[in-house]
Amino acid sequence: MIRKIFALSLAAVLALTPVQAFGKTVSITNVSYDPTREMFEQYNKIFQEHWKEKTGEDVEITQSHGGSGKQALEVANGLDADVVTLALEYDIESIENAGLIKAGWIDNFDNDSSPYTSTIVFLVKKGNPKKIQDWDDLTRDGVGVVTPNPKTSGGARWNYMAAWAYADKKYNGDETQMKDFIRKLYQNVVVLDSGARGATTSFVENGQGDVLVAWENEAYLSMRDYPDEYEIVTPSVSILAQPTVAVVDEVVDYRDTREVATEYLNYLYSDEAQEIEAENYFRPTNEKILKKHSDVFDLSVDLVNISEYGGWDEVQKKHFADDGIFDEIYER
Repeated sequence: MIRKIFALSLAAVLALTPVQAFGKTVSITNVSYDPTREMFEQYNKIFQEHWKEKTGEDVEITQSHGGSGKQALEVANGLDADVVTLALEYDIESIENAGLIKAGWIDNFDNDSSPYTSTIVFLVKKGNPKKIQDWDDLTRDGVGVVTPNPKTSGGARWNYMAAWAYADKKYNGDETQMKDFIRKLYQNVVVLDSGARGATTSFVENGQGDVLVAWENEAYLSMRDYPDEYEIVTPSVSILAQPTVAVVDEVVDYRDTREVATEYLNYLYSDEAQEIEAENYFRPTNEKILKKHSDVFDLSVDLVNISEYGGWDEVQKKHFADDGIFDEIYER
């Protein structure tokens, strides 16, 4: 109701005020998740140039970052976002369920509204003193694991499901053994931060733990910043992490920003943007550009698709809802 009143009031003001008094600047807010900070800093600059050339307007872009699940909850509870660029489909569905995004949003952009992908890798100290090579090593005694909390972080749910996919193959779908494997892994977790960037800080800057379970792009950024201190280990089995994007319909309708918000997400698929995504260690969905960066990305890793587990609705109910498998296996 407040938003409707605001819209009506704004319409009344516009009717009485010369348009040129408002200038030619439009503002949008992108609510995103932790590992995209650096990428969107670069992307926003090229989009501002693109929008200026296309329309003659300046565009101001406000960024918000945090754990993906927490960010989705903030938007559902009233944080104004013209667009959301979150870690997984389920988080955007929660905003849809709050009535802010129209059904069918996943078909509004290419590749199920996923302009870039990633996967889950391990970041270890230089020389790999704990000899960590695969998921089994994260369950060994004396190995301290750092990963975010899957109850608050969408990225952490990808971490968890990558480990689950490995256990699934190892134990041929025997869920009793799979649960025991995941339980042992989380017994070794020394820090369970609320978001992916917090987990990276705990491991890289605070020196906690022996291995960080991380998005590939987060691990590479740490390597870039500390080339002599860390290295990446790619496990034999991981998961195809598909961050997704959407226009927040209720917000863009009352702010009259649908056109710029839609173009903001659509331009993520442009060649120029795909190069920026690759430079920030996200995997471009443009196959030609992805192959161009094959010296960076291990394209041979066995990547499991979340659809093999029924999609995120099913996964959320089974693993991360209250009294789900994560609550069952994680001993606080």
